[in-house]
Amino acid sequence: MKLKNLKVGLGITGSFCNFKEVKGVIEELKKEGANVLPIISNVSGTLDTRFYKAKDFVTMLEKTCKNPLIDTIVKAEPVGPKNMVDIITICPCTGNTLAKLANGITDTPVLMAVKGHIRNNKPVVIGISTNDGLGGSLQNIATVMNTKNMYFIPFRQDDYIAKPKSLVLDYSYVIDTIKLALDGKQIQPVLSK
Repeated sequence: MKLKNLKVGLGITGSFCNFKEVKGVIEELKKEGANVLPIISNVSGTLDTRFYKAKDFVTMLEKTCKNPLIDTIVKAEPVGPKNMVDIITICPCTGNTLAKLANGITDTPVLMAVKGHIRNNKPVVIGISTNDGLGGSLQNIATVMNTKNMYFIPFRQDDYIAKPKSLVLDYSYVIDTIKLALDGKQIQPVLSK
């Protein structure tokens, strides 16, 4: 078990097309021994999309994690002061959330949890998923990548012909990225095939 007894905050932001991957991430984390605390952005738990109904998604999170959902800024505020997690993984992380992270904006539960968590000098893992990763979000990727205690799950272009600027994390690297981030190391290579 690579993550035995580890408390993992799993931040989930509105990259709705990736929600189908979240249950597998939780199951893999738990299989490796982690206790998973779900933290969702405002839209992740309230918007019905063609990919998921909000109520069904929230129910799945609570059932799979077996922990209460952090879905408000008020619930997220104690994450840092109470030292609730060892590491936070934002997976998926939208370009919007990444931009706010790069610029110190704290207006969602996920961002509040990260803000409190990083003051404890602990790692945050980013699983980028954005249609403008090689466009407007590229400067934010660079900013966050060069920030202490921030680590990226390897990512790639998800459809370089139809969406040439779009990036998505490689889900097969989630566990190994977390493990290395706990040791203060960025998994390499960051660019996946």
